[in-house]
Amino acid sequence: MASPVKAFVAVLILGLVTEGLCACSLNDINIGTVRTGREIQGKSEWNVTVINNCKCTQSKIKLTCQGFQSVEAVDQNIFLKQGDNCLLIKGDSLPGFRSVGFSYAWDPPFVMFPSDSVVETC
Repeated sequence: MASPVKAFVAVLILGLVTEGLCACSLNDINIGTVRTGREIQGKSEWNVTVINNCKCTQSKIKLTCQGFQSVEAVDQNIFLKQGDNCLLIKGDSLPGFRSVGFSYAWDPPFVMFPSDSVVETC
């Protein structure tokens, strides 16, 4: 369990090191998934944190989430499934170096990647 946490911290630090660069991309949106240790209806619960590691605000952030399921209700104001993609925070802005999180319960965990965003001016 320590290995995913170390990888998440390494990605976070790498993002902070590149803070001075102005050009933002999908590579600046990092997603960390950590098991909470809780079980809901026999499924593991996972906490997901999405971080914008760029100084510019990004909006309309979409994540790949093909086949996403959860036995735990997920706040649709934060994570809304739309086909094979999921819209983050209803498309609202995620300011630079800010994060948003949600939880879900399923086994195994879903691997999600940023698939689209709009970079706003810095």
